[in-house]
Amino acid sequence: MPTRIDSLIHATWIAPLEPEDIILSNHGIAIHHGRILAILPSDEARATYVADDDIELPGQLLIPGLVNAHTHAAMSLFRGLADDLPLMTWLNAHIWPAEHRWISEEFVASGTALAAAEMLRGGTTCFNDMYFFPDVTAKVCADAGLRAMVGLIVIDFPTAWADSVDAYFDKGTQVHDTWRAHPLIHTAFAPHAPYSVSDAPLERVRLLADELEIPVHIHLHETVDEISQSLESHDQRPIARLERLGLINPSLVAVHMTQLLDSEIALLTERNANIVHCPESNLKLASGFCPVARLLDAGIDVALGTDGAASNNDLDLLGEMRAAALLGKGVAGDATAIPAHTALRMATLNGAKALGLDAITGSLLAGKAADIVAVDLNQLCTQPVYDPVSQLVYSAGREQVSNVWVAGRRVVRDGALTTLDETEQLANAQTWRARIAER
Repeated sequence: MPTRIDSLIHATWIAPLEPEDIILSNHGIAIHHGRILAILPSDEARATYVADDDIELPGQLLIPGLVNAHTHAAMSLFRGLADDLPLMTWLNAHIWPAEHRWISEEFVASGTALAAAEMLRGGTTCFNDMYFFPDVTAKVCADAGLRAMVGLIVIDFPTAWADSVDAYFDKGTQVHDTWRAHPLIHTAFAPHAPYSVSDAPLERVRLLADELEIPVHIHLHETVDEISQSLESHDQRPIARLERLGLINPSLVAVHMTQLLDSEIALLTERNANIVHCPESNLKLASGFCPVARLLDAGIDVALGTDGAASNNDLDLLGEMRAAALLGKGVAGDATAIPAHTALRMATLNGAKALGLDAITGSLLAGKAADIVAVDLNQLCTQPVYDPVSQLVYSAGREQVSNVWVAGRRVVRDGALTTLDETEQLANAQTWRARIAER
């Protein structure tokens, strides 16, 4: 007699990511209690299981949920506020003053909900955030059914979240303790950048991150100016400074990394550090080019992030995959660099590994959480299909995401959000635009 389970999803193609580069045709994924039980041919699946929710998705591709490894989710409310500016002008003259005026629990709740809706609708099931009021971000994501790693931010100057370095650590560890047992919410220390965090707090981050066994998420080697400033202030490049402080290690999640020497790549390889590539944000801010192909060839784990919607200006990880693949080829001068399957891996399993969540998510394997995305390839722009992953990376748009599951919960059903109200998010965004624009 077939075993009764929660869900059985059948699709024309499945890209499980493990084993690497495998495409399964006409298979089904069996899900029960939020986890993947098995992936097997559809005929065998129907003979083995009877599901409360049996779903047929002809012409669609199932992939692991996308992992956005670097965001500032609440900054969605600053989308388009200050465009076409270099990074430090953008930060100093526009973003930091706007944050000083507007950052509050209400702002973070509204901005994060808007970002969560956008990410879920685009197939992102897990994201790594760096922003103020991480406790608010955690609650919004838990309620929305979105997996999140919230950043316990550290920065040298006072903000609406904390008025001193000690307060950042006190509040951050409280957030960690509050959410440590939640199945969808994880934490990482998030010192903003080497130019905004001094040595003593960085040393404290390393000690506490080691004690709590959580990642350290930081902007690093983002621009030429950052390198010059570090040489002037510390007589060291930022990576050398972090190495001196013991932070170049397997827990490091280093974002941007557009300015790298061969010796620094060798150090990152030796220390098993993780890198998050944000191609569209780097291009828009003219920050430089991350040497992704060289990093991957060196054996470094390279994940993908969108950065915040104030500097990208979207949270579209499918678009980021395409940009990473195309830019990677151009930077390497090699058309074989960053093939489609590698780009998908960067947006899924590599991101999960960088965050230390690869035992939970990032690939479709029995025992892992059922974080799954269905992409409808039955569109003019993705036909004919020779390799569904190539079509996904080079042709598909996020509007083709049809269904999304996080831990077995269907958070997008036939293109519609089920845990967030799209009309409410649009209204909130327009309210905030009016308030911010008036000032």
